[in-house]
Amino acid sequence: MEVNVHARNVQLNGEYKEAARSKISHAARFFDNTGDADVEVSEEPNPRRADQRYRVEITTRAAGQTVRVEAASATAESALDLAVDRFGKQLRRMKERLVKRSRNHRPPPVTAIDSPLDQDEDERIPNIVKVKQFVMKPMTPEEAILQMDLLGHGFFFFHNAESDLPSVLYRRRDGDYGLIEPA
Repeated sequence: MEVNVHARNVQLNGEYKEAARSKISHAARFFDNTGDADVEVSEEPNPRRADQRYRVEITTRAAGQTVRVEAASATAESALDLAVDRFGKQLRRMKERLVKRSRNHRPPPVTAIDSPLDQDEDERIPNIVKVKQFVMKPMTPEEAILQMDLLGHGFFFFHNAESDLPSVLYRRRDGDYGLIEPA
């Protein structure tokens, strides 16, 4: 992991930069493939904010997501320590979520009793395993596209305000959308 340390309104010595590199590399031990880390140290010259005079921002990419933390303190060293602690906690939480998600989405084991391959095609009857009910407010197809994208679904059932009919909006393979309405 490469750590780029730069400053704004403050001069940093080599010891500080080396300490920042080693602390951030140690905090990033949860991921093997973290991107380059960008560390920005800035000084606020306002005397009223003496307790938050130095600000440290750490930004990197890990597991396809941008991780950004910042901390402020009276000294540059304590601001760095606070930011590194937050950085490590955030990476640890993200790793725990990824591990938990991968463990929860493991398919259940197939047993010989449950196997649909043992049944004849005529005997196998599909079951309705979930029923959803919701109130449909009338909306335009454009609003339905936004709602579908927010939900992350491949289709969206809605009441079309323009035609006053129930409609289904779906995402096509070419990236465009299709609309199904009753005749």
